[in-house]
Amino acid sequence: MKFNSKKMTFGRHETFALRYAWLTKGFQEFQKNSNVFEPDRGTLRLGVGKNMVNAIRYWLLATRLLEKTKQGLKETEIGQAIFAKGGYDPYLEDEATLWLIHWLLASNAEKATAWFWFFNYYYKTKFSREEVAIDLEAFINDSLEGKRKAPSENTLKKEVNILLRMYLRSVAENKTPLEDLLDAPLIPLNLIQFDALDKRYQLKPMMQSILPCHILGFALAELFTDRDTNIISIKDLMYATNDYPALGSVFKLTESTLLAKIEQLTVKFPQFFEIRDDAGLHQVFLIKPVKAITFLDDYYRNEDKATV
Repeated sequence: MKFNSKKMTFGRHETFALRYAWLTKGFQEFQKNSNVFEPDRGTLRLGVGKNMVNAIRYWLLATRLLEKTKQGLKETEIGQAIFAKGGYDPYLEDEATLWLIHWLLASNAEKATAWFWFFNYYYKTKFSREEVAIDLEAFINDSLEGKRKAPSENTLKKEVNILLRMYLRSVAENKTPLEDLLDAPLIPLNLIQFDALDKRYQLKPMMQSILPCHILGFALAELFTDRDTNIISIKDLMYATNDYPALGSVFKLTESTLLAKIEQLTVKFPQFFEIRDDAGLHQVFLIKPVKAITFLDDYYRNEDKATV
């Protein structure tokens, strides 16, 4: 989760954006046979070409449904909980799962570096594709400081194209909104908009009233665990600091909305979180350790899935 300039990944998706069926199909086939991503086996079992097999494998790692170990690939707890047969939402029928996938991707600094940077560090509210690619390259060069060779300009342009395509309906005339939605599961989150008048993209904080508090709780619990602390300031939860992702940045929340959502989260889960005001500094305090998966268990097992 924490950004490390020695561990960055670009271009592993083979220029294929994440598609709706890939996470479910890839994860469940992996459960049946952990060698499913081998070239000959993958094309047969997944029903796609070799490059798409590599892309599916990459997206499962980028969204943290699989992880690499010394023994090879391994299912993660979150992958089993959501995408296994009988899991909470293997076919992405609940919008909360889309918010979860977005968090898992945008907080993965190692496997999805461009996504981590864009949603945590990129604060321009209007921009072009070219500007994003240039700014991403500048960030990488500043981070590397001569430690290793930066990705090529072409690689970064493709990375930006894939990123924007995953969150924005196509403006091409030969592609319908329905086809977009079938291809790109994260489009309904409406995190990126396109201004047809000046041909520029927009990324700005919003109310995000449809974001379930349980997903916020999951992300907050992960941050407490990764930071190895029991207190985090609201400022650090709003803006990415010390190389960690931030809730406000990833979910594109206004400051007032973030505070309101955390307040409601403390009301719903008073056994875990509380807000403290120390010398005018708002902070969230972790009352006792809690596994992030706890909030997903509560959400998906509860029929009254209210948002905050």
